[in-house]
Amino acid sequence: MLRIHFTPEDLTRVRVAPGPDFLWEISNSVQTLQRTDGERVFGAWRRWARPRLPESRRLLSPLLPPYGYSPDFLTPTAGDRPTLRAAVDTLLGTPQPRLRGELARLAGSVRLPGWVAGLARGDTETLTRLGDALHAYQARALLPHWRRVRADVEADRALRLRDLMDGGTEALLAGLGPDTRWRPPVLEVTYPVEQCLLLNGRGLVLQPSFFCWPAPTTLADGRLPPVLVHPIRHTADWAGSQAPTAGRAPLGRLLGRTRAELLRAAGRGCSTVEAARMLQVTHPAVSQHMNVLRAAGLITTVREAGRSFHVATAEGRALLALEERAADAPDHGTRP
Repeated sequence: MLRIHFTPEDLTRVRVAPGPDFLWEISNSVQTLQRTDGERVFGAWRRWARPRLPESRRLLSPLLPPYGYSPDFLTPTAGDRPTLRAAVDTLLGTPQPRLRGELARLAGSVRLPGWVAGLARGDTETLTRLGDALHAYQARALLPHWRRVRADVEADRALRLRDLMDGGTEALLAGLGPDTRWRPPVLEVTYPVEQCLLLNGRGLVLQPSFFCWPAPTTLADGRLPPVLVHPIRHTADWAGSQAPTAGRAPLGRLLGRTRAELLRAAGRGCSTVEAARMLQVTHPAVSQHMNVLRAAGLITTVREAGRSFHVATAEGRALLALEERAADAPDHGTRP
């Protein structure tokens, strides 16, 4: 059991990460790739990814065993790291004493290959190889599906923020899923070991993760900035095929007032019931239009407690932003 202890100040400092974290998704997916559970969600992706993985993946698997401890330095605090390159640069700047200590702890539970000794010494060449392996893995195993990863993580974030707006921080913490229990002032999380995390006013970042499975996880060192990485709901059959090539989505089918209004509603996040009430149309009509928007990659849909919740993807929000800028643009036409 993981027990996260909140102070009143911590309850005002809980935030939901704005999107997927590159290094958490890499780390969680490398671990998931070595496991056999979660076949319904990850089975198709495993079969797709394994023959495509670069040889450098061999550097990642020993550091990220499928169960148990993995080094915290592989998932540094996100901060203002908007790109994978910036995230990897942060990782490669880990102080040598920390590398040595965390790798020694890992060596206590798994057998490590000889090259890890160079990593523990902070050897520049070994660190560079690790950075290259992270970039290669992201490009081959995750990038073709990144649009779906980002869309589903953003949809989960919208659900969390709705819980926050409707019921405050305690409702947000109480709604994290079956592996968590909010017993004020402690959040209990199903965990493979006993661990206690004292926030002491530092707050907590909730990081939705596409490849986190099957239960939430956190950093082993409680002195590091607190984060709880938790699983999300996935779009059905998300890995049945690679992400669609740009330009192939059926955008021409999106013409029409009703779909435009539904996309605007999804920009704020809405359920099928709310959308039907707003547009004064039937639930099946809303579902049909949402199917078209979803096929075009402009919304994503998550299902919770028997209801469907629709959220605009990054592409959908970009289209809405273009519409808004066009509406605000001054009219330079010639007066009659």
